[in-house]
Amino acid sequence: MHSNKFNIKGLTNEEVRESREKHGYNITNYKNENTLLDAIKEPLKEPMVILLLVASSIYFTSGKTEDGIFLFLAIIVLSSISLYQDSRSKNALEKLKDYSQPKCKVIRDGNLLDIKSEDLVIGDSFLVEEGASINADGIIVHSNDFSVNESILTGESLPVNKDRTEKNNLIYQGTTVISGIAIATITAIGAKTKLGKIGKSLEDIKEEKTPLELQITNFAMKMVIVGAIIFLISWGINYLYSRNILDSLLKALTLAMSILPEEIPIAFTTFMALGAWRMMKMGIIVKQMKTVETLGSATVMCTDKTGTITENKMSLAYLYILATNTICKPEDTSLTDEGKEIIQMSMWASEPIPFDPMEIALHTAYSKIVKEDERHLYKMIHEYPLEGRPPMMTHIFENNEGKRIIATKGAPEAIINSSNLTHEEKQKIESAIKALTNDGYRVLGVGESTFIDNKFPTTQQQFQFKFKGIVAFYDPPKKNIQQVLEDFYTAGISVKIITGDNSATTIAIAKQIGFKGYEKSITGEALMKLSDTELEKRVMDTNIFTRMFPEAKLRIINALKSRNEIVAMTGDGVNDGPALKAAHIGIAMGKKGTEIAKQAASLILLEDDLSKIVYAVAIGRKIYTNLKKAIQFVISIHIPIILTVFIPLILGWIYPNIFSPIHIIFLELIMGPTCSIIYENEPMEKNSMIQKPRPFTNTFFNWKELSTSILQGIIITLGTLLIYQYSVQKGFNESHTRTMVFTTLITANIFLTLVNRSFYYSIFTTIKYKNNLVLLIIGITIAMTGLLLYLKPLTDFFKFESLNLFQLTISIGIGFLSVIWYEIIKWIKRINQANIKNNIVKITEPIQQ
Repeated sequence: MHSNKFNIKGLTNEEVRESREKHGYNITNYKNENTLLDAIKEPLKEPMVILLLVASSIYFTSGKTEDGIFLFLAIIVLSSISLYQDSRSKNALEKLKDYSQPKCKVIRDGNLLDIKSEDLVIGDSFLVEEGASINADGIIVHSNDFSVNESILTGESLPVNKDRTEKNNLIYQGTTVISGIAIATITAIGAKTKLGKIGKSLEDIKEEKTPLELQITNFAMKMVIVGAIIFLISWGINYLYSRNILDSLLKALTLAMSILPEEIPIAFTTFMALGAWRMMKMGIIVKQMKTVETLGSATVMCTDKTGTITENKMSLAYLYILATNTICKPEDTSLTDEGKEIIQMSMWASEPIPFDPMEIALHTAYSKIVKEDERHLYKMIHEYPLEGRPPMMTHIFENNEGKRIIATKGAPEAIINSSNLTHEEKQKIESAIKALTNDGYRVLGVGESTFIDNKFPTTQQQFQFKFKGIVAFYDPPKKNIQQVLEDFYTAGISVKIITGDNSATTIAIAKQIGFKGYEKSITGEALMKLSDTELEKRVMDTNIFTRMFPEAKLRIINALKSRNEIVAMTGDGVNDGPALKAAHIGIAMGKKGTEIAKQAASLILLEDDLSKIVYAVAIGRKIYTNLKKAIQFVISIHIPIILTVFIPLILGWIYPNIFSPIHIIFLELIMGPTCSIIYENEPMEKNSMIQKPRPFTNTFFNWKELSTSILQGIIITLGTLLIYQYSVQKGFNESHTRTMVFTTLITANIFLTLVNRSFYYSIFTTIKYKNNLVLLIIGITIAMTGLLLYLKPLTDFFKFESLNLFQLTISIGIGFLSVIWYEIIKWIKRINQANIKNNIVKITEPIQQ
């Protein structure tokens, strides 16, 4: 809450409540989503549920009521699990939507408040300034050099000037502020705004499916097609054996169920949504799900300097006075009138209500050096916003007596170019700039002008300024920035500084923080002169880019992308929008960022802390790795289920239909939670952030990874078929054989869960990972299997037979051996990796000596 300087009281809390009761919230879209009917209908679209309904109907038709009831209950259980996972995902996304909702400023009860845009009411005094998004329709009651972009309504991208005159006093929802400041009284909200009436909404963003999501969907669809083909073949073979349509159909459905990898799409949605939710808890708002997928591939981090690398806590450290050619501290008791005048002019060249840390520091310094505060006596009559190359800004104030103050501040080069200076004076200024910037101080030139006419020049550069001096600020580097940079470098991510500040200041700060590549830099003007080919080479070996402007930033991002780099970029200003959108991962600052920057970005850092991006990259890598583990698990365990059902049938073995739908559905109930709950909760492996970023390709699995899963599945199949043949050779009946095969498959499932927690580290290492769900899910699986094998009603229902200790040990042993062999492969991987490291050390030791 802040007091306001506009003498506007605004609505009282009671008036706000009455307005909201009468007109509602500022929401455009009232569509009711996720109703109970939708929740019930959604599972009925799942192929597995459809197959279960068909199988259940056949059981009821055939008079096998108990089996039909079991499958019907299984449908309810499976649907409940699916709905639970879906609700977790949707709840996480709803929280994200709430966090990322645009904020706005209003004056209520005389205080300036930050509120959510949906809380705006008709009659509110709504304050908008440069970079803000306009969240409702209103009539302007106060403005200073105010212009907006109304392209969303008109299609015209040029700024439109607005003021209090009847012709230009309306602002509209969905437009954005280009310059200046205004206060408007809200006249329409939600669906009653001009934008709402023509059916557009900034909140209704259609999110396209990501490449990974498309791959997973395509994979699942292909498996459905394969399942349909094998289903028809199986139905035909079974019908030839039995000549019974319903019985053969039921057995064919068993095989079809075993093929459907329904866990994979659920796992993808769950992993992505919960990953985004975990980031939100750490102060990182994910606006687009594809960002979670892309984070693990980031190769270049483009960051601003001020407020990202530095604290953005500007303190006015020094003044350079041209008149006396001296550098002094502003708090010196011997500060001359010329020094005080520089502080006064720099304050007048700042916003009347400062929000930039430098301008706040200037207002504070002004308050300390003047005997009488004259700010309330003057009114701003004209403003030239920060612009130009290099940039500067100019304010014109006037009091009731007609006395004018024309003050400017900006890049020293800009003020020098607009001043009539001698060669000697320019040399003095340049020497002062060099002395200050080499120590890491940020410098601004300060100037003054006179102008009697009321027809002001078109541009501020047309004024003839008198160069007064320089104000130098110190913005200390953040305490954690050296560690943050080291974390990026260790993770194989290069860092580039893209700033509007000058080279000397930036390089000085870069040296202090151990920034790699501070030796080479390039300015925006020099960069724009390079050809595309030259720029592509330059961006790869240059890490500091200074005096940057929007077009130059955009060229840097596009040049990096053309070199197949995956680019993350931070931004906070109005002009950062195009580059943020162009980057693979646009990152807006939550505190100092404008609404335009936040809209263009795909991530928002609530605390403006770059270390959170290191965490986000780690989360991105963890999600991708764990999702891959989950899907590899599904592939590996589905292969033996499919082949154990199909091979005895196609080869005409003695028990051709070893499993029925009730067995397959039980296995599905075990695999689902394993896939989407255990693996989603897995911690990040300790080597994740010392590896190079993974290539951002269109292929989720490489052949090596896929072949590993297929090989694991085939060897488990050999185990189940071996136990099948062992049982047959011992003369056991179908129920006994089924029990031993089922036990082997369950055992393999349990140990595959443990072994595949890492494809590099030993099971003895991963067993120490903190994931309480592993023991819980495995414990439930063992308990349920034990009940099926030794609780007679369940044993009879599943057509099992209780095994003696020897038979149980053989089944468990074969299941264990069919999986644990992969530990040898992992051991060989670790040995090879250790040998490579040793060889590198041997090669580099002589060089270091």
